[in-house]
Amino acid sequence: MWLVAGVLWFAWANLGDRKTIEFETAPPLSYEFQVDVNEADWPELAQLPGVGETLAKRIVESRDREGRYQHLEDLTRVKGIGPRTLERIRPYLRPLPPISATVKNTPHDAPPTTP
Repeated sequence: MWLVAGVLWFAWANLGDRKTIEFETAPPLSYEFQVDVNEADWPELAQLPGVGETLAKRIVESRDREGRYQHLEDLTRVKGIGPRTLERIRPYLRPLPPISATVKNTPHDAPPTTP
């Protein structure tokens, strides 16, 4: 009994001697995940909010069948992507670069034409 009382008194007496240690923490890091819809494979697209495997595969199939997306709004041609879905995933999509008329009509592997 005296042993328990002694341990409790020792613990209580030493609590007052403790000092609070303050330290600085690094600010939380924000991670930006952006996808290029013209380059991404379906597993990468499936990571977007509200886009699962099925919709991601549709995005890739549409790109392969109908050509590269010229504007992010072109994603609405994919069944299952309407204005609301597009706005939900827009922050995660890398803006598409402007495409000039000569590049738009030139196949990827064709050499540049000279006038």
